[in-house]
Amino acid sequence: MGDSAQDKQRCAESLTGVTTCLPYLGGDTKAPTADCCSGLTQAMKTNKKCVCLILKDRDDPDLGLKINMTIAVGSTA
Repeated sequence: MGDSAQDKQRCAESLTGVTTCLPYLGGDTKAPTADCCSGLTQAMKTNKKCVCLILKDRDDPDLGLKINMTIAVGSTA
């Protein structure tokens, strides 16, 4: 998988199951929701490359994501 804008957009769209995690991964809430955990688990099984790409490029303004890496790494471990 490349690192083009199209790849990032495809990954962002394919990881919609983890959108409920964004408040937690951004540090806005103290605990993840149950559907966040199940969505993240599923994403790690089926879209690990996309999860890595999104985490790597988390500061890209085109993605519009706020992700705290300490929280994210602890969640995917």
